[in-house]
Amino acid sequence: MAGYCTAVDKINDAGGVLGQPLRVVIEDSGARVPSALDAAKKLVTVDKVPVVIGEYSSGITIPVGTYLVQEGLVHLNIGSSSGRVREIGEGSFSLLGLDNVSSAFAAQDMFDQGYRRIAVITPNNAFGQGVATEFKKALTDLGGEVVAEVLYTEGQTSYRRELQQMQRTQPDAYFYSAYGKDAATINREAYELGLNQSQWYAGYLSMCTSDSERTYVEGQIGYDLNFVGENGQAYEQAYQDAYGESFVTSFSGYAYDATKLAAAAIEKAGSADPAAIRNALTELGTAGYEGATGNITFDADRQRSKQPYLKQKIEGGKAVNR
Repeated sequence: MAGYCTAVDKINDAGGVLGQPLRVVIEDSGARVPSALDAAKKLVTVDKVPVVIGEYSSGITIPVGTYLVQEGLVHLNIGSSSGRVREIGEGSFSLLGLDNVSSAFAAQDMFDQGYRRIAVITPNNAFGQGVATEFKKALTDLGGEVVAEVLYTEGQTSYRRELQQMQRTQPDAYFYSAYGKDAATINREAYELGLNQSQWYAGYLSMCTSDSERTYVEGQIGYDLNFVGENGQAYEQAYQDAYGESFVTSFSGYAYDATKLAAAAIEKAGSADPAAIRNALTELGTAGYEGATGNITFDADRQRSKQPYLKQKIEGGKAVNR
């Protein structure tokens, strides 16, 4: 919520949108497709919003975005990277690069550090399937090899069997991407099994490690979204002033940019009509919008065409640039 709130404060301090205060209605997806769709339906039928921002899981974003586009609304994706997001429809825009962009970055980064035989573990959902497929393709093209590929079922109490399956292949390093409690379980059990003696590389480092005990993730490396671009210092300072701390997750900057971009599109359209906003977003994204996360330029499918990433490492329990 922090990214939204900071953006709303800035917009309203400058006079709002079309002369009116901007209000963001926040609904909880419950991390489940049925509850996410119920929340989206409320936003459409009760709140009658023209633009919906979210979600943070491709398996939820895709059905929610599809519903919103079918209802004629504008959908802004700020936290899902499955390649299937591209297929949602004309009213859907992505403010971050999809998994073909991120996985290629990760494969190149690991290859450059000398890792050739890599074991992969990701969730068995739209996001994880896309990441595993694109990472394997990129690594193979570079001359490396994925020696184990595990798509795990979310919500398990243990992943020892999956981790031991990977361990038996004796990889040079492990590549993974996981959410919250699942990531915490994987990191704890990998540590207990001694898998951390080999390098662990995280796709979206903050997402993979934020819920884990620092002992279990110390020394992990990976990439994360570059949440402060050339013009992002004012946002970073406003965030720190408001919350008294640095960013908890890199995704907050994308919520900020989505809110600001939606407001700019409404102003440009001179209307809250979704069709007019969609056209204005296309124009803004084609020209290139300077956001807190950097330049946002959409490709022909309305997806962010360039995505800056940070190379990071967990050091002293915190993510630092390497």
